Amino acid sequence: MRDFKISYKTWALLKWLWHTARSYRMQAGINAILGCSSVFLDFAFIWATKMAIDIATQKQSGNLSTAAYFLVGIMLLQILVGFTNRWVRAILGVRAQNKMQQRIFGQLLNSDWSSLEQKHTGDMLNRLERDVSDVVSVITETLPSMLAVCVRLVGAFLFLYSMDSFLACAVILILPFFILLSKAYVRKMRGLTRGIRNTDSQIQSVLQETLQHKMVIKTLEQTGFMAGRLDGIQQSLRQQVKQRTVFSSFSATMLNIGFGSCYLIAFLWGSSRLMDGSITYGVMMAFIQLVGQIQSPFRDMTRFIPVLIGSLTATERLMELEALPKEEQGESIHLDGNLGIRAEQIRFTYPGGHRTILTDFSHDFAPGSSTAILGETGAGKTTLIRLVLGLVRPEQGRIYIYNKEKEVTCSPLTRCNIVYVPQGNTLFSGTIRDNLLLGNPHAGEEELKEALHTACADFVFELPDGMDTRCHEMGGGLSEGQAQRIAIARALLRKGNILLLDEATSALDAATEKQLLLNLQNKAQDKTLLFITHRPEVLSHCSQVLRLQRH
Repeated sequence: MRDFKISYKTWALLKWLWHTARSYRMQAGINAILGCSSVFLDFAFIWATKMAIDIATQKQSGNLSTAAYFLVGIMLLQILVGFTNRWVRAILGVRAQNKMQQRIFGQLLNSDWSSLEQKHTGDMLNRLERDVSDVVSVITETLPSMLAVCVRLVGAFLFLYSMDSFLACAVILILPFFILLSKAYVRKMRGLTRGIRNTDSQIQSVLQETLQHKMVIKTLEQTGFMAGRLDGIQQSLRQQVKQRTVFSSFSATMLNIGFGSCYLIAFLWGSSRLMDGSITYGVMMAFIQLVGQIQSPFRDMTRFIPVLIGSLTATERLMELEALPKEEQGESIHLDGNLGIRAEQIRFTYPGGHRTILTDFSHDFAPGSSTAILGETGAGKTTLIRLVLGLVRPEQGRIYIYNKEKEVTCSPLTRCNIVYVPQGNTLFSGTIRDNLLLGNPHAGEEELKEALHTACADFVFELPDGMDTRCHEMGGGLSEGQAQRIAIARALLRKGNILLLDEATSALDAATEKQLLLNLQNKAQDKTLLFITHRPEVLSHCSQVLRLQRH
C-alpha cells in the first residue's frame, strides 16, 4: 500500500475550509449568535453585580431587590442559552458530520479503482471518521466560538477602559507577546499533530486487518505476533503524544504565568485605588471580573490553537482523498441484443509494477459464446476481467463490447451490460434479501426466488426466516458454498447480457456445480459467458478455451 504524499500550503487548506464552510453556514451562524449572546449576558451580569454591591454599600442609590431581580433574570437567560447551545451542537452537529461524511464517502466510491487499491482501508476509514469529525467541529463550533471570543475581548477591554484606561491598557499588553509565541507554537504543533494522526491511522489499519483475517491469524498461531505489532505502534503513538504534551504544557505554563501577573496587577492596582477612595467595592469587583473576561479569550486561544492545527491536518488528509483520480462519470451506455467482447493488441502493466501482465493480447469473445479462461497465477486472468469492467485501462490497444449496430470501449459507463460474480465470499452483513437487492433494488419476490433457484440456492427457502435470514460480516452463519450461491443469485438479478464468473463455483460440490452450470446455460442461452476457472466440469460446458501465458 502506498501512503498519501500530497502536501498543501496553509493558504490552500484555509481556502478549502472556507469553501466547505458554505454548506454549514446555518449551524455556524446559530452557534455564533449563541456565543455572542453568552458574552453579552456575562457583561450584563458584571454590570448587575457591580450595581448590587454599590447599592448594598450605599455607594449608589437604588432598590436592592430590583438589582437582585436583574441578577436572577440574567442567570436564567444564561442557563437557557447554555441549554440551547448544547442542543444545537448535539443535534445539528451529528447532521453536519453525516453530511460531510456522505460527501467524502461518495467521492471515494467514484474514485478510480486502481488508485483506491493503493490505499489502505484502515487509513481511509480513519480519515472518514476522525478527520471528518475534526473538520466539521472546527467549522460549526470552533470558528463561531472564536468570533464570540473576539467579541468578549473587545467588549471587556472597552468596558474596563471606560472605568480605568491605565489598567485596561496594562492588561492588553499581553497581546503582542501572545501573537509572537503562537506563531512558533502553530508551526511546531502542526508537525507533531500530523505525526500522531498518521500513527493513529496505522493502528486502525492493524486492527482492521487483524479482525478481518482473524481466522488466518488463529490458524497460523500468530495472535501474540499481531498483538506485539499493535503494541509497537501504540508505543510510538504514546511517545508522540508525550512529546506534544510536553511542548503544549510548557507553552501553556508560560502563558499562565503572564495571566497570573495580570491578575496580580489588577488586584494591587484596584486595592490601592480602593484605599484612597477613588473607586467603590463594586468597581473593584468589576475590575477583577473584567480582567478575567479579557484574559479568558487568551486562555481560549491556547485551547483553540491545537484544535485549529488538528483541523488543518484533518483538512489536508481529506483533501488528499478528494485528490484521488475519479472514474469516468456520465450516463450509462446500454447496448441491446447479443453482445460480444473484443480485445485488440492490449498491453497492460499495473501502476508501479515491474512486470507487464498482458502483451499484444487480442481475442474475440463472440456474442453468445461461452469461454473458459485458464492460466497460471499472474497470467492476467483477473486483469482481463478488470479491463472488461472498466476498472483499469490498457496502456495500449483497445477492449470494447459490441453488438450488430455499434461498439463501445469498456469503461465504468458500460458496466450496466455486465453481470459479474467475483472470487470468494462477497456477502454483506444484513439479511439474504438485502444482499440480493444489491443486484437489483427493484426486483420483486418472484424475481428473487427465480434467481435463487437458478443459482441452486433453494436451501434459502428451508431456513426459518427464508430470505429474511440475517448474515454476519462476510456471510457469517453460512457455508462458503451457500454464500457463493447467494452471490451468484445476486449477480443474476442484473440485466446485463455478458456474464463474468471468477472462480464462481470453487466452493461447490460436483453435483451442485453441474446443476448450476446447466441452469446458467438454460437461463443465459443468448448471453456471452466468461469463466475464470480450473474446474473440469466448467470446461466441459464451455464452447471455447482461452489459455493465458505468464510473461
